[in-house]
Amino acid sequence: MIDLHMHSLYSDDGEFSPESLVDQCAAAGVSLMSICDHNCARANQAAQTEARARGIHFIPGIEVDCVYGGYNFHVIGYGIDFLSADFERIEENIRRQGQAASVQMLEKTRALGFEVTEDELQALARDSYWPENWTGEMFAEVLLEKPEYQSHPLLAPYRPGGARSDNPLVNFYWDFYAQGKPCYVNTSFPPMEDVISIIHENQGLAVLAHPGNNLKGKEHLLDGILALGIDGIEAFSSYHTPEQAKHYHEAAKEHQRFVTCGSDYHGKTKPAIALGAHQSFLSDEELLRQLPKQFKPKF
Repeated sequence: MIDLHMHSLYSDDGEFSPESLVDQCAAAGVSLMSICDHNCARANQAAQTEARARGIHFIPGIEVDCVYGGYNFHVIGYGIDFLSADFERIEENIRRQGQAASVQMLEKTRALGFEVTEDELQALARDSYWPENWTGEMFAEVLLEKPEYQSHPLLAPYRPGGARSDNPLVNFYWDFYAQGKPCYVNTSFPPMEDVISIIHENQGLAVLAHPGNNLKGKEHLLDGILALGIDGIEAFSSYHTPEQAKHYHEAAKEHQRFVTCGSDYHGKTKPAIALGAHQSFLSDEELLRQLPKQFKPKF
């Protein structure tokens, strides 16, 4: 089994240590894996060491927030030199903006009629690698646990049986804190072309992550993104419908880009997503044939 997109606790919305993810991959039968944490490459060294000991082929990765055409996107860098100072600078840029953005998110959450305190969020984030960053998922976790909001209509879709209850924490983030939503706070992300250049300069290849999610309603931007030098497309994702997977697989073939597959497994923020769940209609052998030579297992 192949899974090239998962997150560790070095993501602000991840749960597990890199070593734990390797253990889970071994138990699930994943033999080719990559950890692609948000704006952070620190999981790679420990994961690579543990994967080697477990006989799992590991591809270093990172998922970087960036901007193209005025919209936020995610670009994955595979095969990167994860010890490069360039990735430390990417991490520091996000960390530097985190606290101010978090306070603004708190103000906007209160404007919805919810009472949330800084102490509650600080307690939840205390053991995080990103204690400065209060994510939409954290706001959801706090609100869904408050007894006084058990019957609040805005939270009903995220409770058991509700329309958004499959992944309640991240769905709440997407519905209220994502770009264009009422609690969104702008963060200064680098231009996509700069991120692609950094990945290339550090021996990596750049892949457009889950385009069925980020390009929805903006499909016309794909040609421009490809022209920036994107090397591959994550055609197979847990977010994609079979139709979207087919569309992006065909787009990759048409433009001579390789395809990747990834579950985007996080743990508690996305409980409905399992390792290896990436909606691929290709066999592992077919997926391997489409990967660049340097990413293929050597055992």
